[in-house]
Amino acid sequence: MEQLACAMSRKSSPQPPSDAGDDKGDSGVPTFNQTHMKNAFQLMNDLRSKKMLCDVLLVAEDIEVPAHKVVLASCSPYFCAMFTADMSESKAQRVEIRDVDGQTLRRLVDYIYTAEIEVTEDNVQVLLPAASLLQLTDVRHACCHFLQAQLHSTNCLGIRAFADLHACTQLLNQAHAYAEQHFSEVMLGEEFLSLSLQQVCGLISSDKLTVSTEEKVFEAMISWIKHDKEVRLEHMPKLMEHVRLPLLSRDYLVQIVEEEALIKNNNTCKDFLIEAMKYHLLPADQRHLIKTDRTRPRTPISLPKVMIVVGGQAPKAIRSVECYDFQEDRWYQVADLPSRRCRAGVVFMAGRVYAVGGFNGSLRVRTVDAYDGAREQWSSVPSMQERRSTLGAAVLGDLLYAVGGFDGSTGLSSVEAYSYKTNEWLFVAPMNTRRSSVGVGVVDVCGVCVVQGSCTRWAGMMGHPGSVSAQWRSSTQSATSGSMWLRWAPGAAEQVWGCSAGSCMQRGATMAPWSGRAWRCTTPPATPGDRCPT
Repeated sequence: MEQLACAMSRKSSPQPPSDAGDDKGDSGVPTFNQTHMKNAFQLMNDLRSKKMLCDVLLVAEDIEVPAHKVVLASCSPYFCAMFTADMSESKAQRVEIRDVDGQTLRRLVDYIYTAEIEVTEDNVQVLLPAASLLQLTDVRHACCHFLQAQLHSTNCLGIRAFADLHACTQLLNQAHAYAEQHFSEVMLGEEFLSLSLQQVCGLISSDKLTVSTEEKVFEAMISWIKHDKEVRLEHMPKLMEHVRLPLLSRDYLVQIVEEEALIKNNNTCKDFLIEAMKYHLLPADQRHLIKTDRTRPRTPISLPKVMIVVGGQAPKAIRSVECYDFQEDRWYQVADLPSRRCRAGVVFMAGRVYAVGGFNGSLRVRTVDAYDGAREQWSSVPSMQERRSTLGAAVLGDLLYAVGGFDGSTGLSSVEAYSYKTNEWLFVAPMNTRRSSVGVGVVDVCGVCVVQGSCTRWAGMMGHPGSVSAQWRSSTQSATSGSMWLRWAPGAAEQVWGCSAGSCMQRGATMAPWSGRAWRCTTPPATPGDRCPT
C-alpha cells in the first residue's frame, strides 16, 4: 500500500480551478521549461558529490553512498516505501542494502540522479537483479534489451535460464524462440549438453523447432545422452518419444538409426523405429492414417525472408548487391561484392550467402565470397580449384556443390564440393557430360542433387544449342569417394533442348522450363529404375 501511495503521489497534480469570477480575457499562457528538471537533478547530484544536504548514507559491503531521501523516493518505489512507511529506516541516517554489491549500488544511485547507466557483459548479471530489487524498471528493461541483442547460439540457453530466474518474461520468450530457430547450431554447444531432461524434452518436442531435417533432432538427442551416458541412458525412451522418426528418410533410418548401439539395446526405442518403418512402407496417400505426435511435421515460425540479387551485368560485370523484402515489398542495397562478378553461382548455406565463381569482365574466376547479413559484410573463403562461370550451384547436406560451368575455353564436367566445417574444396565424381549454363536443384525428400539442361554446344554450332539429359547424385554417397552421377530412367529427361536452364523443386519433383512456353514436371528416382515419392 505504501508503494501504491508513493506511485500516486508522483502523478502530476491537477491544476486548481480558476475562480468563477475571473475574467476570461485575463487568463495567462502556460509555459513549460524542458530543461528545468534536468537542471534540478544536475544540481542535486552536484550537492550529493559534495555531501551537502544529504540525509541518508546507503551501505553495501564496504562501500558507502551518500544520497537524498527525497530524490531516492521520487525514482524508486522501493526507497519510497522504505522512507515514508513507519519503518526504522525512515528515520535512520545509515541504511544497509542487502543482496546488492557496493559497485552496483553506486551505479544505480548514479542512475537515479543522472538517468544514465552503462550496461556491459561484465555487469549485466548483477545489474539486472539489483535493479529488480530497487524497482528501477527502466534499468531492468535496459538490461533485458542488452541481453536480447547479445543472443547467440552459444548463449541463448543460458540467457533463457537467467531470464527465467529473474522473471523477465519477454526476454525468456525471446531467448526460447531464438533457441528454437537456431537449434542446429544450439545443439552443438556446451549449454545444450548441460540442460536437464525436462529442458531437453521441452525443446525437442516443440512444433516450432527450426531444423532442416529431423536428423538434427536425433543427433542432438544422441549427443546429450552420450555426454553423461551412465546417468542419462535410462532417459533414452523418454527422449525418443519426441524425435519424429517417421519424418526421417528410409536410408537414414536403416543406415544410422538402426545401427545406433543405444537404439539396439533398448526395446522401447526399437518400437519407435518399427513405427517409423511401418510409416514408410505405406503408400504416400495412406500415411495420414498413422496419426501420432511423431508423424506430425514441425511448423516453425518463419524468419523474415528476403531475396538477394548478387552482381550481374549492367552492361559490364558489377559489384552491387540488392535485397528484396517480401514483407515490406521493397528493394534495398546491401554491402557490395569485394570485386566485380557476373554469371556466378549463388547459394545460401549455414546462415551465409555464397557467390561462387563467375566472370569479372576479363576472366572466369575461381574466387568465392560469403555474405554475413548480421555483420553486413562480405568475406573471402578458399577459392575453387577450377575457374568456373555459368556454373550450377546447390547445397546438399552440409556441402556446397559447384557443378560444371565454363572456364573460358570449354565446358566442364568436373564437380567440386565445399565444406564450411573444414573450409576447403574437394573434387567429387565428375558428371558424364560437359555442362555450362546448367540448372541445378536439390530434392530434399530423396536427398539427391539434380542437374538438367546445359549449353554443351555454343552459338556457333547451329541446330544443337543445348543438352537434354539430366543426372542425379545422392547425398548418402561419400563426397570424396565411391560417389557417382547417374542418368535418369528413360523418359525422365526433358524432351527439349535447354540452355541456361533454370530449375526449382516442389514437393520432391523438379520443375524445369519446357522450350520457354510451358512447364514440365519430372521426378528423380530414389534408386535406378525407381521413382521418388511425392
